[in-house]
Amino acid sequence: MKTPLTNGYSGKPLTQKLGFIPGMKAISLFAPKEYHSWLGEDASLLSKNNPRPWNFVHLFTNEISVLEEQLEKLKSEITPDGMIWVSWYKKIARKPTEITEDIIRDTCLPLGLVDIKVCSVSEDWSGLKLVVRKSLR
Repeated sequence: MKTPLTNGYSGKPLTQKLGFIPGMKAISLFAPKEYHSWLGEDASLLSKNNPRPWNFVHLFTNEISVLEEQLEKLKSEITPDGMIWVSWYKKIARKPTEITEDIIRDTCLPLGLVDIKVCSVSEDWSGLKLVVRKSLR
């Protein structure tokens, strides 16, 4: 079994796939307890005390209502060139989820957010990277 740090097709460490950069202000919301171990040493970049605006937000959810509520709020809490990763259970995880890539797109596009990358976060979680549409920065 592959470790979550290099899980997925690319074999790259999760921090590289997510675009972690030293010095960024990063937070995670509703992350599974294993998340920090997936990130390894770079988990120290995450802090609930990081002041807004953030460069990096990683939102974990399997509920449409949470997705809608959080994206509406988070759009104004990131830097203009910041990113929001949304993670949800993969179908292969066989765990309950209301979320798909299409639902995330249907939710983010009217808010002025666009998706630019997808990746495997772990064996059970997928991730979709969202940024503010360039014309709105």
